[in-house]
Amino acid sequence: MTTQAHQLAVHVRGLRKRYGDVTAVDGIDLGIRQGEVFGLLGPNGAGKSTTVEILQGNRGRDDGEVSVLGSDPATGTRAWRSRVGIVWQDESAPAELTVRETVRHFARYYPKPRDPEEVMGLVGLEEKAASRVKALSGGQRRRLDVALGVIGGPELLLLDEPTTGFDPSARRQFWELIRKLADEGTTILLTTHYLEEAEALAHRLAVIAKGRVVAEGEPSALRERFGTEATVEWTEPDGTPREERTDTPTRTVAELMHRFDGEIPGLRVSRPTLEDVYLRLTGQEDAR
Repeated sequence: MTTQAHQLAVHVRGLRKRYGDVTAVDGIDLGIRQGEVFGLLGPNGAGKSTTVEILQGNRGRDDGEVSVLGSDPATGTRAWRSRVGIVWQDESAPAELTVRETVRHFARYYPKPRDPEEVMGLVGLEEKAASRVKALSGGQRRRLDVALGVIGGPELLLLDEPTTGFDPSARRQFWELIRKLADEGTTILLTTHYLEEAEALAHRLAVIAKGRVVAEGEPSALRERFGTEATVEWTEPDGTPREERTDTPTRTVAELMHRFDGEIPGLRVSRPTLEDVYLRLTGQEDAR
C-alpha cells in the first residue's frame, strides 16, 4: 500500500468479482477519504451492493487490492469488524423484541458501543423504545436498522439504499442524521437511487455502470463536466412556446434580447441536473 492509501478510509484498485459467466464488478478503483460522505450511484445490477459486501468482508473477491481502515476485509479480525457499521436493504432486527431490547442487545457485540438511549434519540425512536419491532412502521424499522448500524460507534458506516421506503419527511430527518455522523468524523459510503439524496449528502460521487466506474467527482463538478447542454425556453409574440438546447445559453439569451428589444416573455434557462448527468453516464438518457 502507498502512503496515500494509508491516508484513505477505503482504498480499492482493480476490484473484480464474477459469478460464473457474469462479471458483476469489473476493475473498480475507489478512494474514500477519512470523514467524507461518498456516494455510490448506479442502476440495479451495476455492482454497487457486491462492492459494499466486499468492503465489509461478507463476500470474497476474484482480483484487486482492497484496504478498509488499513486492513484487507477478506482477513479482517473481530476487532476490525467492530470498527465498520453497515445498514443493509433488508431488515435485520428480531420482530419480537422491543426497540430498546434490540438496541441494547446489539450494543453487547461491540467493545465500545454508543449509549443505546442516545442512539435511539439520534434516529428518532425514543418514543418507540418500548414498542415491539413487529409493531413499527416500515420507516421506523429502517430507523432501527440505522440505529443498529451506528450502535458500535463505527469509524466507517456502509449504507446500502438506507432510505428505501421512507416518506419525504423521514428521508429529510435521516439526512440530518447522516450530516451529524459526518460532523462527528464518521466516514460514510452511501449507495442510493435517489439523486437528490446523493447531491444533498455526498461530498463526492462515483457512478457505476456494468461493473465499472464511469465518472467520479464532486456533484457540481460532474454536472459541469458531463452536463454540457442547457435548455433556454421562451414565448414568441404570437404566444407559441419555444425552447432550444445549447452549449452557449448566454449567447442565446443575448440574441433573444436583441430580437425582443427588452424583456423576453416566459424566459427560463435550465442547467442539466445531476439526474440528467446520471442517466447520460449510465446509458439511460432515453428512459426519461
